[in-house]
Amino acid sequence: MRPHHVREVLFTSEQIQQRVNAMIDEIAGICEAGNLVMLGILRGSFIFMADLVRGFAHHNLHPRIDFITLSSYGSGTESSGTVKITHDTDEDLRGADVVIVDDILDSGRTLAFAKALFLQRGARSVRTCVLLDKKTDRAVNMKADFTGFPVGDDFVVGYGLDYDKRYRELPYIAKVTFEETR
Repeated sequence: MRPHHVREVLFTSEQIQQRVNAMIDEIAGICEAGNLVMLGILRGSFIFMADLVRGFAHHNLHPRIDFITLSSYGSGTESSGTVKITHDTDEDLRGADVVIVDDILDSGRTLAFAKALFLQRGARSVRTCVLLDKKTDRAVNMKADFTGFPVGDDFVVGYGLDYDKRYRELPYIAKVTFEETR
C-alpha cells in the first residue's frame, strides 16, 4: 500500500443521506413494483444499496435483491481493463426490470459489462444507479440512469468504497491523497 492519508471530506454523511433519499424517489417514480430486481455490484455498493432498498418500503416497492461480484481493479488504483465475474447472481432475470447498483462510474467497463450480461440473460429492462460519477474519459460509452454525485478524477473512499480493502466503514466520502515516494 502506498503511503497516503484520508483527510479531505468530499461528501458528509448528511449530504449522502439527502441525495440517497432523493434517488429513492427518482427510482420509485419510474420503476414498476411487479418484477423489480436490484442487483448490487460487490463490494463497493453494499452500504449504498442497503440505504436505497430500505427507502423503497415507503413507496411500496419490494424488489428482489441479489449481488454480483465483478472485478477489474485487484489491489491497485487503476482499472486493469478486463472485467471478471468472481461471484455470480442466482436470480432468474427473464422478464425482470433490473436496476444495477454500483459505487462509482469511472471507465464504464464494469457497468457496461453488467448491463450487457443481464440483458443477455433475458431482463426486460436494465437501468444503472451509481453513487458517484467520476468525470473522466470513459473507456466505453456509458452513462448512469441514476447518479448521486459527480466527482473529479480523485481516488475516493468511504460509504462502501475502499483503498486496498480499507476505509469502507467511513460514514462519509473522502479523498485519498498519496504521498510522494522518493
